[in-house]
Amino acid sequence: MIVRLAQQADRPAFLTLAAEVEHWFGPMVAEPGFHAALDEHVRDRRALVVPDDGDPAGGILGGLLFGAEAPVYRVHWLVVSELARGRGVGRALMAEAMRRFGPGTVELVTFGVDHPGAVAGGSRAFYTSLGFTPAEPAAPGPEGGSRQVFRRTVERDVSVRPE
Repeated sequence: MIVRLAQQADRPAFLTLAAEVEHWFGPMVAEPGFHAALDEHVRDRRALVVPDDGDPAGGILGGLLFGAEAPVYRVHWLVVSELARGRGVGRALMAEAMRRFGPGTVELVTFGVDHPGAVAGGSRAFYTSLGFTPAEPAAPGPEGGSRQVFRRTVERDVSVRPE
């Protein structure tokens, strides 16, 4: 599976992914703030994608936006297309992001234990399978659902970051 840095040409595909999950994350596609964050992550080489090689329109199977400031690295957004879930896309994106981090702590915010997205999307089990540990509650999401911080320690040398 190919994971690469996102490009501006991937922007429409990111918005397609965002539309799939707005019922869990709240409005994004029509939000200028989401567009600005997406553009910033792509420009700063902090956005990854798994291209959909079977889509002549240039779609993506998944996308990840991350922060790369030591010692606490953050996964800001990870979405896998509903049609690609369970095929290793999220795992591949996280593996590539984790190669770019360290040493330090990686944090992300996902659905709280009582949020329907925690079960339907499998996010909590997914992050736990990657070695993340549930931590303190986070502020509710824009749709009002509960959120929780997950953390993992990274011991890798940051000087080995790929381009």
